[in-house]
Amino acid sequence: MRIALKIDVPTYRAALEAVPVLTDILRRHRAGASFVVSLGPDRSGHALGHPWRPHLHGRAAHASLRAHFGLRSLFYGSLLPSPRVGRRCADILRQARDDGFEVGVHGWDGLAWAMQAELGGADWSATQLKQAIAAFEQVFAAPPKLHAAPAWRSNPHAMRLTQRLGFTYASDTRGRHPFVPVWHGEIVRCPQIPTTLPTLEELADGPRPDPQAVRAKLLALTAAPAPAGHVFTLRAGPDIVRHPEAVEELLTGWREQGYEVTSIQSLAAALDMDKLPRHEIVVGKVPGRSGTLLLQGDEFLSAWRRPA
Repeated sequence: MRIALKIDVPTYRAALEAVPVLTDILRRHRAGASFVVSLGPDRSGHALGHPWRPHLHGRAAHASLRAHFGLRSLFYGSLLPSPRVGRRCADILRQARDDGFEVGVHGWDGLAWAMQAELGGADWSATQLKQAIAAFEQVFAAPPKLHAAPAWRSNPHAMRLTQRLGFTYASDTRGRHPFVPVWHGEIVRCPQIPTTLPTLEELADGPRPDPQAVRAKLLALTAAPAPAGHVFTLRAGPDIVRHPEAVEELLTGWREQGYEVTSIQSLAAALDMDKLPRHEIVVGKVPGRSGTLLLQGDEFLSAWRRPA
């Protein structure tokens, strides 16, 4: 009865404003979480160049630019210089770590990753990941264990590098349960702990959804426990700062359902990584989200075991 809470921190304002709000809520509810942070420059304002192409940003179907990034974030990289998140918010991120929360890597330039990762080559992928790791080590004086690809997008080069660059586990995919990824026949020995539940934005039925109805949909999906635990991704967007009670109500609902809310690290610690099944990586879509992303496919070579 565990739910691992992965919190995406993709912008400077999210790190500066939403992370302290969320750590305070989580402490009061005695809940764990994994904060995954884009540590490089916040260039959210670059999204203004193509506002009607939400698939480029990995936005939910009904999310506007303002709702997805926040109004202030859209000034960075457009009218204002791009703040370096790892540098400007180092104390906040270290405090989250010191409060007992896991902190992982959510890319270097999160928007660039969402827009370019699917077609990114080996050199581009290596540069992005090595910059993110170097920034993480500068903040925490230790290498990161967790990698979580922005917008659940990646490429075979980047996924291969999660193994070669020393990540212990990753949450780059959407799926059903933990697995060892296989892409184009290549086994990547960096286990995936995929997001198993839809996001709040994906459950919205329009640009102005009823928040209580959205939470009710999510709680209905967690009414039945998953054998390997659920993984839920929360985006640390501007709504979190304006309406922190939404997170409180969600945590209360899970507690009433009998769940322990924890980190991906805690969920991974309970797994026997050597016995995880191997599953294909496929590129596809999920309801409520624009564009494509990485999905957990069939078990590797499962078709060979089926009778003709």
